[in-house]
Amino acid sequence: MDDLYREIIIEHYKNPGYRGHLDPRDIAFADNNPLCGDHIEVNLRVDEKGLVTDARFDGHGCAISQASADLLMESVIGKSVDELKQLNKQDILDLLGIELGPVRLKCALLSLKVLKAGVYGLGSASDDLVE
Repeated sequence: MDDLYREIIIEHYKNPGYRGHLDPRDIAFADNNPLCGDHIEVNLRVDEKGLVTDARFDGHGCAISQASADLLMESVIGKSVDELKQLNKQDILDLLGIELGPVRLKCALLSLKVLKAGVYGLGSASDDLVE
């Protein structure tokens, strides 16, 4: 089963469906993982009802960070901003479908950290946002 999930991760890394920038955008935020140099920027378009109508990411880094960003962007379209605030570490792990060690976990959670910092309108992202 892990092999299937690894193939999905590689596919999202090599052929991301949600890479890019939105213009106009309603929410944008970027941050990096200083331990490994991964960088993620998230752009969201939100309608008047507070629902995400489009989502994109851009950045660079390892397969885990980039694939998790692509999977996360795919999963947030159609969700409300309030629902985004409720996303947590387990949601990302469920999207990836594999167990990760502590170092790889930071890579996987970077996109969630950036998304939540943008949604909350914070000046900087905090690891506390992804617990």
